[in-house]
Amino acid sequence: MPPTSPSSRTASTAVSSPPDLPPPGGRCAIHQPNFFPRLTTLAKLFAADYWIVLDDVQFARRDYQHRARLTALYDPARRQWLTLPTHLPNGRSTLIRDAEIVDPARARRRIRHTLQHCYGASPHWPALEPALAPALDLITTSGRTATVAEASTRALLEVLGWPGRLLRSSTLPSRSGRTQRLADLAVATGATTYLCGTGGMRYLRTRLFDACGIAVTPFRPPQAGVWAHGREVSALPLLAQLGPLCLAAEFRALAVDSPGPVEGATVAP
Repeated sequence: MPPTSPSSRTASTAVSSPPDLPPPGGRCAIHQPNFFPRLTTLAKLFAADYWIVLDDVQFARRDYQHRARLTALYDPARRQWLTLPTHLPNGRSTLIRDAEIVDPARARRRIRHTLQHCYGASPHWPALEPALAPALDLITTSGRTATVAEASTRALLEVLGWPGRLLRSSTLPSRSGRTQRLADLAVATGATTYLCGTGGMRYLRTRLFDACGIAVTPFRPPQAGVWAHGREVSALPLLAQLGPLCLAAEFRALAVDSPGPVEGATVAP
């Protein structure tokens, strides 16, 4: 594909949006499906009006698509991995959506037992357990890592009262190029703001968003208080400790206090 230099919102191939897209406006976040995602990841999605699930990119074993780092209920120093055992039918080139769960029945039993063991003593567990059950059931009914990871994230968002909308990148038109694709996906939702995590801000070429009329807003949670381990640990332990109402209040406060858009910056060449 020849290089492109978009100069307006209509420059993107994503403007011909499918009819089931949300109304124009709002904030979007673009992120791979993560299994019981980290606190900062969940907070970014909560702050967005639309979550575009990157379901058609390469699976990465060192990432969080198939695993979550848990802590003990009231002791963040005690940590363990919760993992969906995953097989890549096409080797390292396997897309996230094609990754398969190994021995789903056994995986479901082990994960359910681990969650009960870690958080069954929480006063909020009676409300959390049924909210998580549909995601755990998908371990056996779908057999797909990405399906379960996406459902686990959606379950946490729903129990927190997220009113947003979920879309998938595989259903939206976009061009190649790391930043160009993100810009096109944001355009496809009609978003006016793209919430970008700290990792994305290291490489993002914000001028491509500027050309589409989309503001890039860095999402940088604090690193103290409830957020002290937020970049490393799943949101599930804190949700079990504080409960949905308290954690949702923390998320809403952070969304309001997020810094403004990056103006005229090009983070990477």
